[in-house]
Amino acid sequence: MAEPMLRLQGVHKRFGALEVLKGVDLDVQRGEVVCILGPSGSGKSTLLRCVNLLEPPEEGEIFLEGKDICKGPGSGTGEQSWNLDFVRQRVGMVFQQFNLFPHKSVMENVTMAPEKVLGRSKTEAREKATALLERVGLGDKLNQYPERLSGGQQQRVAIARALAMEPHVMLFDEVTSALDPELVKEVLDTMRELASEGMTMLVVTHEMGFAKEVGDQVVFMDGGVIVEQGRPADVLDNPREERTKKFLGLVLER
Repeated sequence: MAEPMLRLQGVHKRFGALEVLKGVDLDVQRGEVVCILGPSGSGKSTLLRCVNLLEPPEEGEIFLEGKDICKGPGSGTGEQSWNLDFVRQRVGMVFQQFNLFPHKSVMENVTMAPEKVLGRSKTEAREKATALLERVGLGDKLNQYPERLSGGQQQRVAIARALAMEPHVMLFDEVTSALDPELVKEVLDTMRELASEGMTMLVVTHEMGFAKEVGDQVVFMDGGVIVEQGRPADVLDNPREERTKKFLGLVLER
């Protein structure tokens, strides 16, 4: 089998005395969609934030495209030892809250990072942003400001903004949980399209239908560890672990 796009080995993360991740191992192949499920406080979001070094782990290794991102070009500990530039250029993240700049137009939100971080010209950045916003169904909103958009539209702008950095991996942290139910579908449809185009994706979600339909792997976390993982049909329809059965029973009853 080819080298994984992303490999986590023995990843631990602590916040003070609280150990949130307790030795997580996970391989994600190129083009794979991994859906991460679990109760609140299980470590799902922290896992994503470790992958893009928003919360670097205290122990363990994370390899992105074969490169240990926890060991940067410098030596020692702290920020100098992390491969931040390498990660920022390859990993995009979309959060539960849209985090758009309210004082900037949709176009400005999407072009700012490519211009400032990637050094794209204003013309090139605008062309790319226009294509991306059309791709997510917002080609008619280029000059609008976030407050004039629905939650679903704002979240799709956030996805376009992440894609503008041309990431190799996309992280989605419960991106539909703050949306009204009728707006969820438009965001999930955008993510389905990304998956069909071969984007490697880690998706923290409670959308079981999406996990079953789009996921290549489902990972169930609880208490900072992976309790169970496998193909969506196996984990969601025939879970082996009692903790997984209990969680799915509660979620699927809603």
